[in-house]
Amino acid sequence: MSLNDPLSNALSLILNAERIGKRECMIKPMNKIVKQALKIMNDEKYIGTFEEKKDGRGNVLVVNLLGNINKCGCVKPRYNIKKSDFEKFEKSYLPSRNFGTLIISTSQGMMTHTDAKKKGVGGKLLAYFY
Repeated sequence: MSLNDPLSNALSLILNAERIGKRECMIKPMNKIVKQALKIMNDEKYIGTFEEKKDGRGNVLVVNLLGNINKCGCVKPRYNIKKSDFEKFEKSYLPSRNFGTLIISTSQGMMTHTDAKKKGVGGKLLAYFY
């Protein structure tokens, strides 16, 4: 397991816990990007609530799983996306139209690709889930 990318690490932990049927998983290490991505996944109803717990060496995120995730992952390299290029990346990372979500880091913060389309902004492609 690579510890160089906390977001990729967190998404693979969530996916593995979902596949074996766990109701919650613990994510460590955590940072702002991981928290924001989890908030987006919670807003889209793919995961339940999550809370930060203190332990002696950095904090741990405890995530409640709902069993709604079929696949999630990090996108490497982190492609730059113009507002006109969303369709191309939706086709390559999501299984079908209007199913699944891409997480984009924009100048207005992290958001889903549908919000970025509505606001007319581009950014960097970070992750996907469906």
